[in-house]
Amino acid sequence: MKRNENPVVFSTESGRICPNCGFPKQSCICKNSKTASAASFPDGIIRVRREKQGRAGKEVSIIRGISGSLKDLQIHAGNIKKQCGAGGSIKDGEIIIQGDHIEFIMNYFTKLGMKIKKDGG
Repeated sequence: MKRNENPVVFSTESGRICPNCGFPKQSCICKNSKTASAASFPDGIIRVRREKQGRAGKEVSIIRGISGSLKDLQIHAGNIKKQCGAGGSIKDGEIIIQGDHIEFIMNYFTKLGMKIKKDGG
């Protein structure tokens, strides 16, 4: 196991430090590259997946790859939450809906004429 050259995780000067790139969390290079790649896929296909890990056993449906602005994400998230009767949020360009609503989400985007597919197992 390789030891990290920069073992500092917090600095009183800049706050939390990213363990991967060594920059402060606000200007982390790793986070910015992941967010950019997660928000826009070059093929234009929306991907939806079900996740449960790290959420105390609760299932969520995660939608990513929607092109458009934050306002577009908010409109889609609001419509899906109302029609599913579930809560949800938007984080890092992804829509997170509480519960397993994969089939409904796929039908919703198909009716809008968008390409969508299941991501993961």
